[in-house]
Amino acid sequence: MKALTWHGTHDVRVDNVADPKIEDSRDAIIKVSATAICGSDLHLYNGLMGGMEAGDVLGHEFMGEVVETGADVPNLNKGDRVVVPFTIACGSCFFCNQSLYSLCDESNPNADKAAEVMGHSPSALFGYSHLLGGIPGGQAEYVRVPYADVGPLKVESDYTDEQLLFLSDIYPTGWMAAHNADIKPGDTVAVWGCGPVGQFTIRSAWMLGAGRVIAIDRVPERLKLASDKAGAETINFEEQDVYEALLEMTKGYGPDRCIDAVGAEAHGQGDPEAERRSSDSSEENHPHALNEMIKSCRKGGHLSLPGVYTNAVDNFSLHGLMNKSLSLKSGQTHMQQYMPPLLQTIEQGLIDPSFIITHRLSLDEAPDGYATFNAKKDGCIKVVMTP
Repeated sequence: MKALTWHGTHDVRVDNVADPKIEDSRDAIIKVSATAICGSDLHLYNGLMGGMEAGDVLGHEFMGEVVETGADVPNLNKGDRVVVPFTIACGSCFFCNQSLYSLCDESNPNADKAAEVMGHSPSALFGYSHLLGGIPGGQAEYVRVPYADVGPLKVESDYTDEQLLFLSDIYPTGWMAAHNADIKPGDTVAVWGCGPVGQFTIRSAWMLGAGRVIAIDRVPERLKLASDKAGAETINFEEQDVYEALLEMTKGYGPDRCIDAVGAEAHGQGDPEAERRSSDSSEENHPHALNEMIKSCRKGGHLSLPGVYTNAVDNFSLHGLMNKSLSLKSGQTHMQQYMPPLLQTIEQGLIDPSFIITHRLSLDEAPDGYATFNAKKDGCIKVVMTP
């Protein structure tokens, strides 16, 4: 089958690889009908994440049709249409029993190595380094889904793939980001980053009762999407001082809730890095967004951190976090907890997630899609591919 494979920094290729097979009685094989490039895929593309090996199949946002199941997958049948969560969970360990699925203790076969390198082992992820399981991803014609009796969400409505695909990651991630901010009716919520997760965070904040949402970025088309399609007030951090602007907009208090939808590749005001670093140098995790959130949030406010960081962050303003009595909640998304209720929001007409798509490509065009998305060229915000 065809699959997009990683071969090094800025080097992804469409290769012919072996078809996946049932390896465990709880596996299913899915014929992929739609897949997408996630912002965190760019961490692999740019060499920020260790544990990658040449030939690894990428992709953790995908959906499709069940073509085969193991003996212990009673919930799925051949022909079922499913959306697959990017996190892989067993459904029965200590953490899964508390609905903390992204902390699953059983799904990562390389948990010991992950703990050695990262100090902990989260759940396995599709297509995201051998530290997180080495499980082949879904930017391919077919994919093996472990623990298929727990993960895939069966869809029986006639909604399009484009309307449903983002239940696999970025819609639940944006929702959990807003939920973790403990938004109360009427709150002012500031969101750093207007990429795909930031856009869904904005929509989710409104659904959770926010009175105002202020979105912060420097990419004009992302700010325009946040303003025109999501109703957010916007700040371009290359044109305004974010802290001063937020204080002026909130009568000197600062936002009630602040959310970092940026992560490792945050670029702060005055950051000289306007161009992508060359392939022979590593890109650091930046604390700019985190520190700006701490500085800007009102005293006693709440911070939410869904942004992916790949290593320790130096110069983190811990003193500000403590002195302002700020609460911080973070985490990889507990996908299996959020997918069913968020499917209902689509079916009820509360949101059409396809608004985020800017580029539609074939799988053969995936390398160009990565390069375009990485460089933020051609107004690229979200790339969807069909095998």
